[in-house]
Amino acid sequence: MAHNKGSSLSNARGRESYVGSQIRDSISLLDVLYANAFEEEDIDSAVAKKTEVDFYRGAPPQWLNFCWAEKATSADKTTTFIKRDGYTELIENIKKQCKGDLTSTMNLLYEPGSGGTTLAKQVLWDMRKTLRCAVLTGPTSDITAIAKEVILLFTAGGKGHQNTVLLLLEDERILENLQDAIIKEIAKRNIVTHRPVVIILNCVRKAVIKQEDHNKSRHVILRMELSEAEKQQFEEKQIEISRSYSNEHKQFHGFNIMRENISGDYVKETCALSGDVRKNRRPKNSQVLAFLSLVNAYVPGSHLLQSHCQAFLGPPDPIYGGPSFEQRMEPFTHLIVTFPARQGQDKHVRMAHPLIAQQCVKVLATAGVTRSDTARNFLTEFCREQVQQFLVQDMLTKREMGEERKDTFSRLIQDIEGEESKRNVVSVLQLASEKFKQNPFFPQNLARFLYIETRAYFKAEKWAKIAKDRDAKSSFVADTLGQVYKNNLKSRVHDPSISAQEILQLSNKAFEAFRDEERAAENEQGADMQDDGMTKVSRIFNNRGLFGYLQVANIVFDSLVSLDNTWQKVLTMEISADTFFLSIRQKKLFKYKPLIINLRDEVERKCEFFDSYLSYSKPSMKKDEPHYFQTDVKNCYCKYVGTCTPIHSESAIDVPLQKLKEEMAIAFPGLLCCLDKGYDKTHLRQITILWEEIKNEWEKKKDGGGENKAAQNFILANIILSKVDAASPVLTPLPILRGILERHLLANFGNQTPEFYVLVLLLFWPEEHKKMGFHVDLNKCVLEMQESYKNTYKKHLRSRYLRPLIFLGKGEGLSRLVHRAKLEKLLARENKMTRPDTIDQKWSSGEVWREPSVQDLLLPVNGVVRQHRVFACVDGKEIEVCADQRRKVWKSGDVCFYLGFTIRGPVAYGIHYPSHHRHVFYSGMMTGGSLVHFWK
Repeated sequence: MAHNKGSSLSNARGRESYVGSQIRDSISLLDVLYANAFEEEDIDSAVAKKTEVDFYRGAPPQWLNFCWAEKATSADKTTTFIKRDGYTELIENIKKQCKGDLTSTMNLLYEPGSGGTTLAKQVLWDMRKTLRCAVLTGPTSDITAIAKEVILLFTAGGKGHQNTVLLLLEDERILENLQDAIIKEIAKRNIVTHRPVVIILNCVRKAVIKQEDHNKSRHVILRMELSEAEKQQFEEKQIEISRSYSNEHKQFHGFNIMRENISGDYVKETCALSGDVRKNRRPKNSQVLAFLSLVNAYVPGSHLLQSHCQAFLGPPDPIYGGPSFEQRMEPFTHLIVTFPARQGQDKHVRMAHPLIAQQCVKVLATAGVTRSDTARNFLTEFCREQVQQFLVQDMLTKREMGEERKDTFSRLIQDIEGEESKRNVVSVLQLASEKFKQNPFFPQNLARFLYIETRAYFKAEKWAKIAKDRDAKSSFVADTLGQVYKNNLKSRVHDPSISAQEILQLSNKAFEAFRDEERAAENEQGADMQDDGMTKVSRIFNNRGLFGYLQVANIVFDSLVSLDNTWQKVLTMEISADTFFLSIRQKKLFKYKPLIINLRDEVERKCEFFDSYLSYSKPSMKKDEPHYFQTDVKNCYCKYVGTCTPIHSESAIDVPLQKLKEEMAIAFPGLLCCLDKGYDKTHLRQITILWEEIKNEWEKKKDGGGENKAAQNFILANIILSKVDAASPVLTPLPILRGILERHLLANFGNQTPEFYVLVLLLFWPEEHKKMGFHVDLNKCVLEMQESYKNTYKKHLRSRYLRPLIFLGKGEGLSRLVHRAKLEKLLARENKMTRPDTIDQKWSSGEVWREPSVQDLLLPVNGVVRQHRVFACVDGKEIEVCADQRRKVWKSGDVCFYLGFTIRGPVAYGIHYPSHHRHVFYSGMMTGGSLVHFWK
């Protein structure tokens, strides 16, 4: 019999593959929508109608809703399920992605209550016959487990029956990690495919959709207002509904709000509460209404469990013959919806619509039941189980993303402060801190509120320390104490009566707090770097301790120098602290001598960290560091380091070194950024001469470490100078530069810095039909470089995008090396009328590699992909390189790309498969007849 075949999934041949219970039983984190969903079932019309009523009232859509809309045909049912305007755009975009990369993402942006989840599920339902559709419903803590289930769904049915997974995701925080985990799983299992493995439909709920969101082409936006065509659809559906549900349709608030074009008047009329909502001695059901309103207004999409609500209402329980939950919630029942979760789980309860929740919060506040009253009541009377902790945490601590950074506090905290008082905010956060005694985030946010909004620094210090004690290993929690001290110092230095001793006393606390944070951050490991189960895991390296230290150092310098200009010479170690303290007769300052004499060196060390951190990486391919970040680091460096030679310097090379510090060209990353800073040829000539002088001095000393570093910087200085003055007499000929590297390679091939290997790759990368006198095993060099990167930078740069430093261009010798600044300036000049984030979008989408000006500059390189690994084919050899975007590496075969170099090694950018039907390629001949492909 047909119904015994079980569930089926669509396959690549346009047919269906039946999957056994083993697949179904192995997938627990995904709600899989099978291709033959409901087809073999006799649907109970009463159940279907109840599901339909729940949906119209405001419950989230169930798969049965879409099925019933298709199946049910009668004189009363004449219209189809309403398709919002974004529907066609989503379908078309998904079809385009089906011809795209190994994994891809599409964003659906919507405001709460506008029907975003409904639209997304409708798309999944309509594509279930062509793609393998699923919704991520399980916990998101184990990303690897989710990735494995996605791959299992893709491969179900065996080879030849694989098919792309369309995955609905409603947690954008895990998006990047999930994509990485899926790609790793594909490579691990060596999956060979000619189609995408997964297309992620990322549903992003935003309180306000801004103009910048409309400017991003990869977004589909569902607007709160209806178009004329949508209004017509809703009117036709309304006629049908009123015939089918003549007695109920007036309470179909989910549908009616949309039909009324999300009308504020309809919501106000609906929420004219007739029950008892007074502040004192309120009935339990009105309190439940208040809880639901607050929760749904400030955590859209959330819910409470019906069993918890019934427990709060108290006896008699429906199990023992008491009235139902819906009956006990009268006269508010029409404002709430209950709906089943997964099979066998407790029912969920929520308000019928986010706008109804928001309006009820306002009505209750007008009646004297404020937001803080409800929050406190919820904490003391309802939150009896840990399961509510995360809901409360979202309400009180989750911040919305603003124009450039997150809001300072959660929306609820901001509204309590704006509509009520700061005192009420403090009382709510304090109660949450006391209620959940292990949770560090409530005292942390209380401390933040106290120092930012009330400037009660001593109270803030107390709560910041409590938060730190609750999670002693978290650097992010530790940061708050440093911020309290820093802001206290910042507020006090404007007091004209403040003394140097007070400044140093306050700053000493801040410095120590940020040092603690830095130590905690150093001990935190990435998920793939974990040593044991006790190690604190953090996806990103927290740089706030290092940065906070420099911010405090800036404040200390400016405030002390404003008291007495001589402090500038003391802080830069130009004169001794002892001499100065005695001259001003301030013996009390001697206790701060260790702080003062170490401050310049500490600042220099931290600035060196940021020099490489900011030069070699950025937060993501699409996002740059905030502008103030670079400014604060640079200002601090200039104040303490880039002004004069400290008194303890005696070596002959200290003077040229100090000159290089003043030019901020003292280290490899600083030199690399000279072109970003706009240094002219005069500047760069002087820097190159200084590095030659230092290199020669180190060679005389025969100090291996110093000589090696000086040699590296001298070679890089030549490369940078050649970019602005290719004919400069200061330039050292390429064979001599190679000879310097040869000497160090022969002395020690392994155990070098990543910067050393960058130079080896740049200078010894094969040129067509040009033989070098010295042979370098570049594959071995790449492996050594990756190991060196792992030991030197991986901990700090984990999760960040590694910036290309140099590209391989057309030409020969040093002229073939193209600095990334040249590309960036080229793009900025050609796109001067567009926003900066548009250029970032071009990088991330790969459009940049199709720019004619970029193609004219860079050299296309032939390569090959095997088992998800990319190799450059040069001079008869294959050299393994990394793929800039691993999702582009979707099958084995010949490829073409541009070659760049990051601090981790050579990288293939703009990978294309010349034979693939999606692209039109033009062939050209390089010198010597090797075929290359480039794209238009």
